[in-house]
Amino acid sequence: MIVGWRGTLRCAQTMRLTPLKLIPAESRLFLASSCSERSPLRVPPNGTNLNRFALLSSQADDPGRHRVFTIPNALCVFRIGMTPVIGSLVVTGSYTPALSLFVVAAITDMLDGLIARNVRGQKSLLGSVLDPVADKLLVGTLFITCTYAALIPVPLTALVLTRDVSLIVGGFYKRYQTMHPPITLSRFFDSRVSSMQIVPTLVSKVNTVLQLSVVTFALVVPIVEAGPLMDHFFSALCVSTGITTLWSGLQYASGKAIRRI
Repeated sequence: MIVGWRGTLRCAQTMRLTPLKLIPAESRLFLASSCSERSPLRVPPNGTNLNRFALLSSQADDPGRHRVFTIPNALCVFRIGMTPVIGSLVVTGSYTPALSLFVVAAITDMLDGLIARNVRGQKSLLGSVLDPVADKLLVGTLFITCTYAALIPVPLTALVLTRDVSLIVGGFYKRYQTMHPPITLSRFFDSRVSSMQIVPTLVSKVNTVLQLSVVTFALVVPIVEAGPLMDHFFSALCVSTGITTLWSGLQYASGKAIRRI
């Protein structure tokens, strides 16, 4: 059946026509999400940074963001509890059990990151702070005890400890600066108030691997017979660790690894 132009005109007049709105290319990125009632559409306001909007949207859907009792956090607390035990074993010269417990602590460090990244509801703001604190406490204790046992050079230990203490003090000062009033002790340690997240840089991750390698080699050397080749390798490892420690410390001092969310 062929409809003439008069019928077409009458049909068009009966339809409710809405004006066509041109959507910016940036906003069309967000129109790909579901428009159902279960998943409401989120469109960023004009002038909003798209990367920051996407980060906040994903964090709003994370049920474990402000959770305290998570498996990764429990592993971090377990690693903190192991730290004085390992340190005392190094001081008393029990290098084999100290090395064994240090390997266990390294495994828990790997597991808590794996669980936080892959299990929904296990990634929390407290964990983003607790994990590096547990790592620094363990590594710092072992650097001190290994230096006491004449296994690690004093200048390297002094550099590592200076950076770590500076990071802790600087983190608390940054937290104080960015908090909304009123500033109280309970609000200061509440992750829901003026939330901040520590994002390790690439140099910091490399430095962590090097520091763990220094501690591992320092505990292995008294157990096995170290030759001249291992001595030269350990010296090069200490130099590389010192350089990356200083470099990553400067990055943290510039605020690149601390993000307000």
